[in-house]
Amino acid sequence: MANIREIRERIASIQQILKITNAMYLISSSKLKKARKAFDATSPYFDKLQSTIESILEHTPHTRQLYFDRRQDIPEDKRKKGYIVITADKGLCGSYNHNILKYTEQELAKSADISNCYLFVMGQVGRQYFTRRIKNSREAFVDGEFLYTTQNPTLYRAMEIAELILEKFKEKELDEVYLVYTDMESSNQYEPKTVQLLPFSRRHFGKAADGTLKKLPKASFLPSPEEVMAELIPNYAKGFIYGAMVEAFCCEQQARMTAMDAATTSAKDMIRELSLLYNRARQSAITQEITEVVSGARSLGEGSED
Repeated sequence: MANIREIRERIASIQQILKITNAMYLISSSKLKKARKAFDATSPYFDKLQSTIESILEHTPHTRQLYFDRRQDIPEDKRKKGYIVITADKGLCGSYNHNILKYTEQELAKSADISNCYLFVMGQVGRQYFTRRIKNSREAFVDGEFLYTTQNPTLYRAMEIAELILEKFKEKELDEVYLVYTDMESSNQYEPKTVQLLPFSRRHFGKAADGTLKKLPKASFLPSPEEVMAELIPNYAKGFIYGAMVEAFCCEQQARMTAMDAATTSAKDMIRELSLLYNRARQSAITQEITEVVSGARSLGEGSED
């Protein structure tokens, strides 16, 4: 059995860890609420933007737009695909990073030619993982200049990413762009998800229940529907990316809260078990001391009689 001093030091060490895990839980809870509040404050603008794009497509169903070009003349094995992968900058969040990294690898494996896949990784964990994994192979290309943090998502950061991706699509450096992030289905359930960002599809805008475009009165757009869409689509893409960033950030914080709560519970259980062990050792030591005192007193009594 360990001595009393060792047990006391171990209890003190676990109590310090308990304070850290509890503080991390509270910090993650605060960050999650802040991110949700910021997203809820901006979502009405992007909802209105989406309805405006729907209205334009409904009134001008035959309008050609750069960001809707599916480039069907390019065969599947020659198409350049970009993946914006959102991971975390830190660990201690359970299986969050593991799930999104493995899911991304599965998505890459579906491509006809993985050498035409380009990764734009947000988050230090994912960036280090894919850079190390693909460093000595030709499986895919990781953009080393795509250095964006996932902490505290902002519209400005989403705008920079949207402008970069739209420019690459415009210059035909990319033919398809996908967002790979973790979607929060409920407060306790979140799953990796893939959403196609580019090219945009008309099926996502202004379709009726039977899949046909609505018949509406004629409308005019100045200077032209194409130029109006050219202004709206980048803003919509920015909102699209910002929404994914916030969703992934909230999932990360929720996963960290769950992990820290489990760690706190385990620490409390360990302290409880060590406290029992400490009391037993203390009682054993006290009993031994009493026994030694009684034995010494008895020996002194026997010596005086002699």
